Amino acid sequence: MAAQPMKILLVDDDPDDVVLTKAELKEARFLSELSVVRDGVEAMAYLRREGKYRKAPRPDAILLDLNMPRKNGREVLVEIRAMADPELRDIPVIVLTSSQADRDMFTAGFHHANFINKPVTANELLVVLHKPRNFFATTEKPPKREKE
Repeated sequence: MAAQPMKILLVDDDPDDVVLTKAELKEARFLSELSVVRDGVEAMAYLRREGKYRKAPRPDAILLDLNMPRKNGREVLVEIRAMADPELRDIPVIVLTSSQADRDMFTAGFHHANFINKPVTANELLVVLHKPRNFFATTEKPPKREKE
């Protein structure tokens, strides 16, 4: 029986990062079907299968940029985890960001998402896509709450 490709939703507004992520998945020889949306508003429409996304496949994993126009990745992550549909709420999310802020790492961890700094490498993608729920527990630098 042939392996089924993993359906991945990439949410990123930077065309260069989209090209890089596609290249890294190809280099990793990871069997996947990649769908791309450019911001958080499109991501939520995709997940809810609204409008032009009414026939969109349910993703097995989401690669989510934090800093985007209209609706940022933090807002998307909160909205996904608050969804009534457990099949959507429980999709593994991997936050991809150039941010080094502990606040962003904490946000990702608090919402049960993994965190990878951009630019991502093929090896990093393989680790999180093969074990998306376990990766966060094994990161070298756990998130800590910033003092307010």
